[in-house]
Amino acid sequence: MDTVVVVNDEEQYSVWSAATEPPAGWRTVGGPGTREECLARIDGLWTDMRPLSPRRRTG
Repeated sequence: MDTVVVVNDEEQYSVWSAATEPPAGWRTVGGPGTREECLARIDGLWTDMRPLSPRRRTG
C-alpha cells in the first residue's frame, strides 16, 4: 500500500494512506511511496520533535 508524508500546522509529520485524503488540518508534503520510504523522508524533515508553537516561544 502506498503512503504519503503529511504535516500539520504545528509541523508534526506522519504517514497517511495515499488512497485517502489527509484529515482536516494536515497536508501532503511527500510521496507516494512505501511506508519505509515515507518514514525515511520524515526522518530527514522532522529534526525537532517539538511542535512549532513551543519552538517559537523558546527561539
